[in-house]
Amino acid sequence: MRPSHRKEAASARRAPGHAPAGAEALLRRLEWTVLKRLDGQLQGDYRTLLRGTGVDLADLREYQYGDDVRHIDWNVTARLQQPHVRQFHEDRDLTAWFLLDLSGSVHFGSGDRTKLAVSAAFVTALARVLTRHGNRVGALFYGGGEPGVDGLLRPGASRTHVLELLARMRRPRPAAAAGSQSQRAGTALDELLRTAEEVLRRRSLVFVVSDFISAPGWDDALGRLAQRHDVVAVRLFDPAEMHLPDVGLVTLEDAETGEQLVVDATDPAFRERYAALADASQAQLAAGLARAGVDLLELATDDDLLDALLRFADLRRRRALGPGAHLVPAARTGASAEALKGEAP
Repeated sequence: MRPSHRKEAASARRAPGHAPAGAEALLRRLEWTVLKRLDGQLQGDYRTLLRGTGVDLADLREYQYGDDVRHIDWNVTARLQQPHVRQFHEDRDLTAWFLLDLSGSVHFGSGDRTKLAVSAAFVTALARVLTRHGNRVGALFYGGGEPGVDGLLRPGASRTHVLELLARMRRPRPAAAAGSQSQRAGTALDELLRTAEEVLRRRSLVFVVSDFISAPGWDDALGRLAQRHDVVAVRLFDPAEMHLPDVGLVTLEDAETGEQLVVDATDPAFRERYAALADASQAQLAAGLARAGVDLLELATDDDLLDALLRFADLRRRRALGPGAHLVPAARTGASAEALKGEAP
């Protein structure tokens, strides 16, 4: 962690100031159009989402790779001849961290919303759900300005704190000069994850929110983080990144490096190769997340926000049931979120 991170965090604690009007308006809209509906849908299942460390026994389930061996119930294990671990109701002062990828590729969107707009709404809504129940949320920011990890928001539990988180996610990204180091470097998520290893001392609920368009090698750091924390990977993507539409001659630009390429999207063979490469990349990502032993929630730019939050709730419930039950299908309603209309950064 560079010294500038500490200075920035200290400055935010001393003088939080007022959040921009846009952040206040979006949060208020989310509270009225999404969070109230979410409360009704969860129907008291909030505690199910937060099982982890604590003192009150919640359940027993079969041991999974990566579980803390200190939680093995040896009496049950001996009786059933299969390792079982104890699950506890999470302490009410749970700390959640958002590891936020704000690099160039996250600013892409083929429709009305960018991946960043969807990420900001999802993170804000989830942070507000957590803080309304007395928990704290913090964040590490990657690629929003300088190369690498360029911001830290220490955990807090107030509505103002959530506004600060949203405002910093929506802060305009400075344009990189042609040929600059930040433009050439691209994204290296392992930097964000290694920084999180140093900063996150207490066991926490950790959300890695990224499109995972990154240099390889991040899965080892993610696996180490998952050994100490409850980690959920939130993958952002745009439908056009999976299947290129027939739009004629088009200039493709790498948002990470600035490299441009003119392609003929009317060529069916080219579109097939494009889709095959996208499928291969997705399979590689799934393999990396499986090696790291973390849950995956997929979030597209055409997603409905309430639907995404309910899928997260289902993800947590499935994980609590044990092996083979914690994977969530990528199927989505495809409905656009009313709360996000007109809010794309």
